[in-house]
Amino acid sequence: MAELRQFLASVPRGCGDLLARELAEFGALDIRERGNAVAFTGTLEVAYRTCLHSWVAARVFLEIARFEAADDAAIYAALRGLDWPAHVDPSLTLACEWSGRHPAVTNTHYGTLRLKDAICDTLRERSGARPDIATECPGVRIHAHAVGTKVTVSVDLAGEGLHRRGWRGETGEAPLRENVAAGILLRAGWPALAVGGAAFLDPMCGSGTLVIEAARMAIGSAANLRRRYFGFLGWRGHDAPLWASLVAAAQSQAETGLAQRLAAGAPPYRGRDLDARLIREARVNAAHAGVAEITRFDQGPLAEARSEGAPRGLLCTNPPWGLRLGDTAAARAVHAELGAVLRGQFGGWQAAVLTGDPALGLELGLRATRVHTIWNGALECRLLRITIDEAAVRDLRPGGGSGPQLGPRIDPALAATPGAQMFANRLRKNLKQRAAWLKREGVSCHRIYDADMPEYAFAIDLYTEESADTATSSAADGRWLVVQEYEAPYDIPEESVRRRRSEALAGLLEATGVPAARIRLRTRRRHKRGEQYARREGDAEQLVVREGGLRFRVNLGDYLDTGLFLDHRLTRGRLRSAAKGGRFLNLFAYTGTATVYAAAGGARDTTTVDLSATYLDWARANLALNGFDAPQHRRVQADVREWLRAARGQGERYDLIFCDPPTFSNSKRMTGVFDIQRDHGVLIDDCMALLAPGGLLVFSTNAQRFRLDPALPQRYAVRDISRETLPVDYLRNGNIHACFEIREPVAAGPRSSATPR
Repeated sequence: MAELRQFLASVPRGCGDLLARELAEFGALDIRERGNAVAFTGTLEVAYRTCLHSWVAARVFLEIARFEAADDAAIYAALRGLDWPAHVDPSLTLACEWSGRHPAVTNTHYGTLRLKDAICDTLRERSGARPDIATECPGVRIHAHAVGTKVTVSVDLAGEGLHRRGWRGETGEAPLRENVAAGILLRAGWPALAVGGAAFLDPMCGSGTLVIEAARMAIGSAANLRRRYFGFLGWRGHDAPLWASLVAAAQSQAETGLAQRLAAGAPPYRGRDLDARLIREARVNAAHAGVAEITRFDQGPLAEARSEGAPRGLLCTNPPWGLRLGDTAAARAVHAELGAVLRGQFGGWQAAVLTGDPALGLELGLRATRVHTIWNGALECRLLRITIDEAAVRDLRPGGGSGPQLGPRIDPALAATPGAQMFANRLRKNLKQRAAWLKREGVSCHRIYDADMPEYAFAIDLYTEESADTATSSAADGRWLVVQEYEAPYDIPEESVRRRRSEALAGLLEATGVPAARIRLRTRRRHKRGEQYARREGDAEQLVVREGGLRFRVNLGDYLDTGLFLDHRLTRGRLRSAAKGGRFLNLFAYTGTATVYAAAGGARDTTTVDLSATYLDWARANLALNGFDAPQHRRVQADVREWLRAARGQGERYDLIFCDPPTFSNSKRMTGVFDIQRDHGVLIDDCMALLAPGGLLVFSTNAQRFRLDPALPQRYAVRDISRETLPVDYLRNGNIHACFEIREPVAAGPRSSATPR
């Protein structure tokens, strides 16, 4: 009986259940989903089948050791004790990877070096030779992962991402990874549709990824049959006869499937695109993939896409959006055009539309029957599955339009409905309860409602323009309302969503007296932090408002956020109190509001760092509005992480640092991808390296599920001030942000805070 071993297969986020289903078909046992990976028990044949046949797997790891080590020396000793000659041929090349976080190994590069040293030292000691290091297509790749003091060591049987099928030549703009494309097809039910003779079309196919994967899936090809490199081919435990037999069987199956498809004389699986260069690329890719005979690629506009008489089929596409297209208005237009084509030409078909911006899906004018979250690399996307019939045709856009609504249509007659009256009464109660606080604190911009009643899921902020003279004009003059509607679950009928929206707007109009022309409506959804900085199309209101006796420019129309994070009001006040006479550093500065507060508090000089020139210009305008446009208030456009490393080398020191990073960022102008939960420990270490003796770092994040690295309080004096920095108008949402004061540890004596309590 073949030996059972422990494996872990990684998978794009959102596809774990698909991989688990495949593994069960391959004969795996004890299958356990773990987020973006699936652990299982099985024979080497099961692992080989996964590498060859899985449509969605990214890597397959064979566990060879697991141990616990308290420190660096113990890790090295444990690694030296492993039987490396059983796995690594010193005449071939080697690659090593370390991931996770060990208390003694917090730098992945260092962990990788220690793993490499242990392997090479062992091999040199036993055989007198050691392998050369190669990062691309190594003979064997060894991976170590730490969770606390526990370390798991594995052989990477894939060697590199399994999305590299072996058929792709050049790539078009923003191609889907092949395993993500396959996951989309599986979610859309394509295998069953293909068996039933359904047609296939991608009307914006780019370099053909979806069409080619659909064709290969339809003929029963193994996902990685065309791939020539696998990490196990140079592994000393490789069973070459077993692998050869699996490949031969897969080759025979693919040839039979292709022959049957050709004999049936069915129409080809189609792709079309406006870009002739991409169409040429797609044809070359299809030839490399062995499906040129059953695919067709045409150049032409989306508007001319047709079903070509096929009564049933799947239209599956990844239309350009936002960051890909670089123009939000154009992305909306593309989605609207796609919706029109679907409604007009593809009745009776199924559609699967991937979008990186769920709001754009509303432009289709079609209600999705199912919605799935799928990740393409680091990009969180939504897959909308639609049955194209009369029942699906609906205008789902807020207010019947798109983007931030300027003066939403409000029916005054609805103000008398019970729902509108209930909503208006809650608003009046909130405004009355906070009237004394607003007057005492001089607050002119604040949250007046935050989903107080679950059936009316809105966040409503009031902004009072500085120029308003309420002593001589009506109370509504100078007041603006930003209404953010929390995106409703897709299983709630759209009629209910529209009715509640209309009632809420009517009640809002009655309770506040703010005219519809000064109300801005948008849909609020969970998004990657940093996306709130993205520019939106539409008419914009740029106002000057006051907070804490200071002046700030806000923009109510062009961006998902206005330029003034109202939940940081108390945090900014603490920074002003702590800044006197010191050097202040503002990282991920956005519009520089914290810098203005520090300057007002008497900071000797300030440095404001952000990657965006637009927001640095906005910060300059905010500083100038308050008379702080002197040379000692420096602005720097840079990737914060790179700037921190450079500043450390130059001996920069600051008395007060404010760091409010995005939750997630993959800007083309920065190095790598930033994830707050994964990367905040290193970021805080880099900030602390710039802190002057006795200085203070204030670290803040709006990541909803943020958990501070438990190793940080062991290195620094950390104080959680999240509750203390929560303004009155945000008490309903206690998780709106997390905030910490961080100092170098004090050797003796009580710790004290430089900021007021």
